[in-house]
Amino acid sequence: MNAKPLIGACLLTLGLGVGAAQSAQTEIGQSAPDFTLTDIDGHTHSLSDYRGKTVVVEWVNPECPFVIKHYESGNIPMLQKQSTGEGVVWLVINSGHAGAQGDFSPEQVRDWQQKTGSGPTAYFRDQDGAVGRLYRAKTTPHMFIVNAQGTLVYNGAIDSIRSANKSDIARAENYVTSALSELAVGEAVSTPVSQPYGCSVKY
Repeated sequence: MNAKPLIGACLLTLGLGVGAAQSAQTEIGQSAPDFTLTDIDGHTHSLSDYRGKTVVVEWVNPECPFVIKHYESGNIPMLQKQSTGEGVVWLVINSGHAGAQGDFSPEQVRDWQQKTGSGPTAYFRDQDGAVGRLYRAKTTPHMFIVNAQGTLVYNGAIDSIRSANKSDIARAENYVTSALSELAVGEAVSTPVSQPYGCSVKY
């Protein structure tokens, strides 16, 4: 039996105890902290490059059972492709330290993206954890949305059911889908903060 899923299962509960006060430390309604990272293809991106567009920032660990749920089901890849097709920028960040669970090489990331049908704008390795700590990213997945004015408008979970079971996706409220739909028609995000769930970020 492969030990990696067992390791992930033992560690995933560390990310579940994030209170609303902690998750709101990167403040809703304030300018989202700018950052610059180099993607797996060697291209440099800054959040500020995308002023004028809605940006989703997603923390990921491809070996986390919660991430596996949302990727192997097609839930997040479908949302990525739909959103980017509508002009949204989708940035995926792995803040695991070198050698951590899910710290895939660029080649491994490309293989994983092809396997899952993932379609973000860019995938970054934040191995020193600087951007993860800047945003106080706690779990994988942990989702942030920045509006066209550069303001943070969502911080929290992908959806409302805290489980690693694919069967729960259809019953859950997808907070990211709702927020993007509201922003697209000029409305305020009705649920700007939720409690992120998943595996702890492997700083």
